[in-house]
Amino acid sequence: MAGSVEASRGRFPVAAAVQGLGAFWTGGRRVERAAYAVGAALLASGLLHLVVFAVDGGPWTGPVSWRKPVTFGLSFGLTLITIAWVSAFVRLGDRARTAILGVFAADCVAEVSLITLQAWRKAPSHFNEETAFDTVVTRMLAAGGGILVVTLVALAVAAFRRDERVAPSMRLAVRSGFAALMLALASGAAMIARGVATVQSGDQQAAYHVVAALKPAHFVTMHAILVLPLLAWLLTFTGLPEARRVRAVALASGAYWAVAALVIAVSAVRFATA
Repeated sequence: MAGSVEASRGRFPVAAAVQGLGAFWTGGRRVERAAYAVGAALLASGLLHLVVFAVDGGPWTGPVSWRKPVTFGLSFGLTLITIAWVSAFVRLGDRARTAILGVFAADCVAEVSLITLQAWRKAPSHFNEETAFDTVVTRMLAAGGGILVVTLVALAVAAFRRDERVAPSMRLAVRSGFAALMLALASGAAMIARGVATVQSGDQQAAYHVVAALKPAHFVTMHAILVLPLLAWLLTFTGLPEARRVRAVALASGAYWAVAALVIAVSAVRFATA
């Protein structure tokens, strides 16, 4: 569904927003609905492992903890749902959309499954080459990261194609969100490269410490793709004219980028000196 549901005059905005959310499911393409369902399952996996952590205990931080299946399940689930939703505002052919979302969803499942498997094995999921199996898992996770980059870059490029069916405010939000997401992918690639290099130098523990420096930058740039389009969509229920919505999204994007720039600068300094 490549549009938003406008609020009718006199309708309570919350009720209209709830109806609008339902419309994305009922009016969505089959691949979008499938991605929503898979994303919900990944969210459920994250919440389930939060219960496991409450029962089993153990450390919350560190390379071996229940935190990883919790945070990765929640993060990948939310990201998959977000990308499926935002893709509805991106100009794509049906085959390309199905291929990109299908591959992205499968990769999200693979990444969360491998991380969860290692948590149950009480073994680090990343930068772990202690055994042949651990090495295979580490390399599969790295390969999966590469697939994520390819699919998301393809969506980002498509987002900059002009589409008159999408409101200018939403186009601006989606493009700004994808631009930030590209920085998140870059920081993720930098973490993997530096971590692998550190492991190969013989210091596995140092690898976890080094990559942690870029996590704040990775987080703040990752979620602009949800925050900004969500704001643009919610503005459709305010009754504001489109020109004012564009200004509001532009202002929010500028504020978000200012905060992101500060976080990136601090993280980059810590990463370079770690």
